[in-house]
Amino acid sequence: MDSPLGRLGVEAQAGAITRLIWGATPKGPPTPLLREAVAQLRAYFQGRLQRFDLPTNVQGSDFQRAVCDAMASIPFGETLTYGQIARQTGKSAQAVGNACGANPIPIIIPCHRVLGADGHGGFSGAGGIEAKVHLLRLEGAAGLLI
Repeated sequence: MDSPLGRLGVEAQAGAITRLIWGATPKGPPTPLLREAVAQLRAYFQGRLQRFDLPTNVQGSDFQRAVCDAMASIPFGETLTYGQIARQTGKSAQAVGNACGANPIPIIIPCHRVLGADGHGGFSGAGGIEAKVHLLRLEGAAGLLI
């Protein structure tokens, strides 16, 4: 699908979303799950969806999955810091930052809602910090970056 951040693709395996890809090209017929993921992404970018309702499967360590679960629980328009998630998971803020950067399903698992203590941070999707700012503006949370 085309989005304000460029062309996006979604991958699924065994009935769950496993990846969001920038610059993707279709590889076979879309499944009902992939069609639903695209519909929800379109609704999100149009300001009509605040919470994705899609099964996801993050492949990685227990810690990676715990960080993704913490990110997925951050409400639309709100943010947490790496340090706040570090306290939830019992790991360092740097480890949380690394896990956020390895998020395979950005936007759907909203790593853009995680900020550094100074109000910044990276973004695992293409476009880096500019894409993160765009998403936070879409959600009405960009004032937190000033």
